[in-house]
Amino acid sequence: MAGLPRRIIKETQRLMQEPVPGIQAVPDEANARYFKVVVAGPEGSPYEHGTFKLELFLPEEYPMTAPKVRSILKSTNPKIINKAEYCYCSFLFLVDKWSPALQIRTVLLSIQALLSAPNPDDPLNNEVAEQWKTNEVLAIQTAKEWTRHHASN
Repeated sequence: MAGLPRRIIKETQRLMQEPVPGIQAVPDEANARYFKVVVAGPEGSPYEHGTFKLELFLPEEYPMTAPKVRSILKSTNPKIINKAEYCYCSFLFLVDKWSPALQIRTVLLSIQALLSAPNPDDPLNNEVAEQWKTNEVLAIQTAKEWTRHHASN
């Protein structure tokens, strides 16, 4: 971790010593600004029993600039855009409402909260959001199926 800003070192140490329940975030050995993240699907959500793999990267300008987060798995969450072989997780707070007071831990907790309660009112994926708005029962069923197929251990 030599050469990293003190803040990143402290945040990483805290994540290792006090992990967020249901989330594993491990810095890459070759690049301590890059984290491999695994988020357990929250109990009682359509994503329960799933394991969601993400990549989190801290740009040079962090904390003045928000971390970049990318989902490795496809999802039926209105906040995740599915592209061919990868998916972008671009959350509103990372785009418009980022504050240097927020930390890696805050980002991870917010991602976990989005899995607990998908919000179709401010979507990145309009097609998925429309399904959540017009037929929530089907959206939940689809989310459970996708979780079983794409995010099972």
